[in-house]
Amino acid sequence: MNKLVVLLLIVLPFVSEGQKRMKKKESDAQGTLFGYWGYNRSGYTKSNMRFVGPGYDFTLANAVAYDNPEKFDASVYFNINKITIPQFNARVGYYFKDHWAISFGYDHMKYIFKHNNNVLLSGQIDPGVDTNWMGTFNGEPVVTDRKLFHYENSDGLNYLRFELTRTDKWLAFGQNDWFAISTNVGVAAGGLLSFNDFTFGQQKDVRTISMSGYGLSAHLGARFEFFRHVFIESKLSGGFHHQTKVRNRPNDPSAFTRQAYGYAAWETVVGFLLYIRPKNGCDTCPTW
Repeated sequence: MNKLVVLLLIVLPFVSEGQKRMKKKESDAQGTLFGYWGYNRSGYTKSNMRFVGPGYDFTLANAVAYDNPEKFDASVYFNINKITIPQFNARVGYYFKDHWAISFGYDHMKYIFKHNNNVLLSGQIDPGVDTNWMGTFNGEPVVTDRKLFHYENSDGLNYLRFELTRTDKWLAFGQNDWFAISTNVGVAAGGLLSFNDFTFGQQKDVRTISMSGYGLSAHLGARFEFFRHVFIESKLSGGFHHQTKVRNRPNDPSAFTRQAYGYAAWETVVGFLLYIRPKNGCDTCPTW
């Protein structure tokens, strides 16, 4: 009996050490670095758009806008010099605690004011500013003409945001869990970088750049992991954008647009997982 106890005391530490060494790196474990790239579609609620500038201050109520996805073309989507033309998503993050990650990313969306938009016009436009609209308006129904009035962020309605994410693994298959399914739930906040095109008052300006406001959002995704280092993720997002001051004339800082709206987006991305600081310092250690 004494010999058995002595033998167990000698063997058990090695068994315990072997179990520790066999512990696998988990994609949601502290010390994991990740990043991804992909593309999105987005939709927007109606908004009340206020336009302010020399000789005018008016609002277009119930304005409709849409996104502008690039038609699929391999020479664009797989060309390093052109991959930023479509609506894209890029992000890098780090798991600072098991299941919890902080990340920073760039959601490149597009916001296009609808042609023949049925809106309600209110406000003041002085004589000589515009040949189409002139005078004082109080909720007057109008239909816009793209040649005379247009607004868009086609070079980018860019949501630069920080996200706090909770990740949970639900299923794992195969030897060494070569395939796994996880879910991501996150909340985010950040700034809006706008590249604005504006046509009004017989003047068209393009690509006027400004930090135009802020956004708040929530995110839900399903992540499909392969070989514990590569993943494909499909994600739904929804939130609120408040553009407090979108500059729309490059040489006139007093000219701007203001609006607030809700949005929803769907994105599909491809990413990587790097275990730069795993707790046990071991991946596929041998069993002794």
